[in-house]
Amino acid sequence: MVVEPLIEEAALENKGASLDAMTAPTGEAKKVKTQHRSPTQIALARLRKDRVAMLCLGIFAFFVLIAVFAPLLAKLEGQDTTTLHQDLLDDYGFPTISATSEHWFGIEPRLGRDLFARFVYGARPSLIVAVTVTVITAFVGVVMGLLAGFMGGWIDRVISWVIDFVLSLPYLLFAIAVPAVILTLFVEDATTADTSEVTRARFFSLILVLSFFGWASLARLIRGEVLSLREREFIAAAKVLGVPTRNVLFKELLPNLVAPIIISTSLALPSYIVAEAGLTFLGVGLVEPTPSWGLTISNATTYYRADPLYLWLPVLAISILVLALSLLGDSIRDAFDPRTRR
Repeated sequence: MVVEPLIEEAALENKGASLDAMTAPTGEAKKVKTQHRSPTQIALARLRKDRVAMLCLGIFAFFVLIAVFAPLLAKLEGQDTTTLHQDLLDDYGFPTISATSEHWFGIEPRLGRDLFARFVYGARPSLIVAVTVTVITAFVGVVMGLLAGFMGGWIDRVISWVIDFVLSLPYLLFAIAVPAVILTLFVEDATTADTSEVTRARFFSLILVLSFFGWASLARLIRGEVLSLREREFIAAAKVLGVPTRNVLFKELLPNLVAPIIISTSLALPSYIVAEAGLTFLGVGLVEPTPSWGLTISNATTYYRADPLYLWLPVLAISILVLALSLLGDSIRDAFDPRTRR
């Protein structure tokens, strides 16, 4: 536990007053009120004072609310993601309208689907995939890192070998190949299968690939932290007292690993959002008619000159969200770093 003295100076107008000013007329010093706070509480208090972090957190919360209330927002506009407004397209498939009261962001070329409805629904796949993969990789990485660092011996050698093996694999090639393999295993014929089955298979393949390649780096980080912590006095005392290994791992070591875990996951979340959109753009992610920002960008590259809004809406959304999460991750890292003072 870390003790921080909190000196109450309500009666003093000048914060830089001397020690004599803090002494009562009788010559007795005023009582100094102290409050015991853990390193995590101190870091969170520093984070709350960081305006950039709070702004970025607000942006992230805004996009989360868009994804959660996507049906309500689309209903408020009066449109959905599947209706084709062919009457609003010209003979060449280009929209004859721009943003209107009925179509807030206009309609997409060729099919005429409402862009606002597809935009708000498109936030869901990116956030669901990113958050799910972050939770899975954090859990697996922390458990593997704890076991490898604390147990040592052949367990450490096996887990370290698996970590090195995963990190050495070509990520992009697996990301392209795994969806095809999953489709072959779970869908009899992808050409005649229902689109919902194909979308479901692609969705789980994205989570599988990103989770498989994401846990290893966190496990290596946690392993290194545990190697330095297991020689500390409180771990030796727990061993002498006969504390079970499970309790040592999750009640003694894990609380001391909160900072690196939070920092790592906060920095990994935006990378998974970009990965989902990028893989979908390459054609190995989600497929039509599922609304997705990456899928919209892929379709909009053909029409970016005739209809710039079609392309720039998802591009700006992804850019703003990833930038906000990256800055938030940096602020979290600085808040948990005792050598940094803001």
